[in-house]
Amino acid sequence: MRIYLDHNAGSPLRPQVKHAVIEALDLSANGSSIYQEGRKAKGLIERARQSVAKMVGAAPSGVTFTGGGSEANATVLQPTLLEKGKPRAVDRLLVSATEHDSVLKGGRFASEQIEVIPVDKNGVVDLVWLSDRLVKAQSDSECVLVAVMLANNETGVRQPVEAIGALVADTDSYFFCDAIQGPGKLSVDINEIGAHFLTLSAHKLGGPQGVGAIVRRTESYAFQPLIRGGGQESFGRAGTENIAAIHGFGVAAQMIAEEATSTERLATMRDAMEQGLNGVVVLGSDAVRLPNTSCIAVPGLTAETMLISLDLQGFAVSSGSACSSGKVGLSHVLTAMGIEPDVAHGAVRISLGWNTTEEDVKQFTEAFNKMAATLSPNQRETAA
Repeated sequence: MRIYLDHNAGSPLRPQVKHAVIEALDLSANGSSIYQEGRKAKGLIERARQSVAKMVGAAPSGVTFTGGGSEANATVLQPTLLEKGKPRAVDRLLVSATEHDSVLKGGRFASEQIEVIPVDKNGVVDLVWLSDRLVKAQSDSECVLVAVMLANNETGVRQPVEAIGALVADTDSYFFCDAIQGPGKLSVDINEIGAHFLTLSAHKLGGPQGVGAIVRRTESYAFQPLIRGGGQESFGRAGTENIAAIHGFGVAAQMIAEEATSTERLATMRDAMEQGLNGVVVLGSDAVRLPNTSCIAVPGLTAETMLISLDLQGFAVSSGSACSSGKVGLSHVLTAMGIEPDVAHGAVRISLGWNTTEEDVKQFTEAFNKMAATLSPNQRETAA
């Protein structure tokens, strides 16, 4: 039996969610139709909206469903936002160096409008640099959009988003937080973070693929739709809603809200695994991390070699962002952290999730140590 340890790429569909999606597929009506079948479909969408909003401490009216996390990110990243219904130009996008590619590329901002926020050796943003830049923006009467993720998908490093929210609150600018890796691993509250906009993705928490959400903290701030057309999602995202996927998202969100002990359970297993692995370097270990994530490297071994070996032994892990698979070159995240190329080339990510057991972790640890002892020149010399 295979053991899946790549939940940051995509968490397996929860059985309860699968059942809910299958049931919803029997609803053939359009959610915009006013007859009984249409109203029933619309009801599923609105219940899901309530569940997703509750999961992150928002009002249901602040939730806009999208076709996924990358679409949600691209929608928010725009040089004209809406404040109290009126367009407002955004002069600059300040984006952290370790963001997901869908944010790092800047959405609808021109390349000359984008500035990169530096990070330290653990991948944590430089708050002094950001504070100084925001002061300069204020003095120049410049409006900026700060884009910093809640936690990194590759290393699990958590950003000081509450501090960032407080910095931005003292200015005339905006804060956007990609919180896609958060729910199911730690508590997420948009009000505590202080973000104007927050994005989510269902398949990261055991929901269906192909559905995400943009969450607004208050109705005073809004965005212009990326997909224009009809009035779906209160004119926030045109197109007939994917009712089954949205319903599944809502069920997954409701389950997340009921899993109060998941953070502690995941952290206990992750820590036990790291302590049991021989000769590894844990990247980002000096920072606060997601409780489920380990980014490790074995000096002298490449990620490709380890992934192939582990795959053949029945373990699914990854070498970084699933969105970057097949890409030639080092991870931009590890490069920004200043990780030496020989270590970065060997970085492997293990991410636990809702269906991970202690036995899964034990088997992985044993298999990994045997593999490293066999393949790593350094560990063979130590053993000799």
